[in-house]
Amino acid sequence: MLTRRLGNSDLEITPIGIGAWAMGGGDWAFSWGHQEDDQSIAAIHAALDAGVNWIDTAAVYGLGHSEEVVGKALAGRARRPYVFTKCSLVWNEQRQIGRSLKPASIRAELEGSLRRLKLDVIDLYQIHWPDPEPDIEEGWQTLAQLQKEGKVRHIGVSNFNVAQMRRVQKIAPITSLQPPYNIVTSGIEEEVLPFCREQNIGVIVYSPMKSGLLTGKMTRDRIKQLPRDDFRPRTPNFQEPLLSRNLGLVEVLRDIAERHGRTPGEVAIAWTLRDPVVTGAIVGMRSAEQARQTVRSADFRLNPNEVLEIEAYLTANPIAA
Repeated sequence: MLTRRLGNSDLEITPIGIGAWAMGGGDWAFSWGHQEDDQSIAAIHAALDAGVNWIDTAAVYGLGHSEEVVGKALAGRARRPYVFTKCSLVWNEQRQIGRSLKPASIRAELEGSLRRLKLDVIDLYQIHWPDPEPDIEEGWQTLAQLQKEGKVRHIGVSNFNVAQMRRVQKIAPITSLQPPYNIVTSGIEEEVLPFCREQNIGVIVYSPMKSGLLTGKMTRDRIKQLPRDDFRPRTPNFQEPLLSRNLGLVEVLRDIAERHGRTPGEVAIAWTLRDPVVTGAIVGMRSAEQARQTVRSADFRLNPNEVLEIEAYLTANPIAA
């Protein structure tokens, strides 16, 4: 599997990485519903065995549980993948999520992540959200100090806009940005991606299949049957009037996919990787079978006419982000 350099780092990463959001399981604010740990571990192993060399998680996913699962999956592996995680979202004993970019909070978060992941150092440590916004410089200064101390190898940001990136760049260089990016949420194309290209900031996008919506397996009936603790049905793109337009888009992706013996999800991932400024895509995997299927997208690219087909549908059927 080919690799690409991530921004200003020495990390050579594969085009797709393992996304561990859903591996956090159920019973928290942004859950994807129940998830069996053994299936998560099997998915991680299958993806790594197929050549994927990085995994992205966050302390808040499952309120620590995703990191614990990743730690278990990597224990005893002869070759450890790069491990990326995030800070700034914290929770209390009542499982209520808050936000903090204060130095003491970030340091406590990092120690918790290292413990759960069973690591001595994090390959890429990221500020999850620029919130509270007045504190982003303080938070970034803390990450830069942690890097100097050798606790993290590289530092990045997630969900930052250009103005926010400019602010923290004055303190220390940004290795990477992690933004949402997919066919129906493409707002970063205007300013963010050109800025990252200009500044040599790596881009690892999340939700390339729009939280499963563009996989080709999501139907109205399936959405209705998703568990109550799955956050996705509460989001606009899983509701009308956007849902009908999004499911119509999936049929365009399916038509392209069938010409290549691929899946609509693989087409959706390939769309996010069509611009070299995107270093890699974070792809959720919930079983070994799903991982083996998804890993095929690493070497699949769309031709210009297929990109135009998708653009034509979007123009004829405007889709809000």
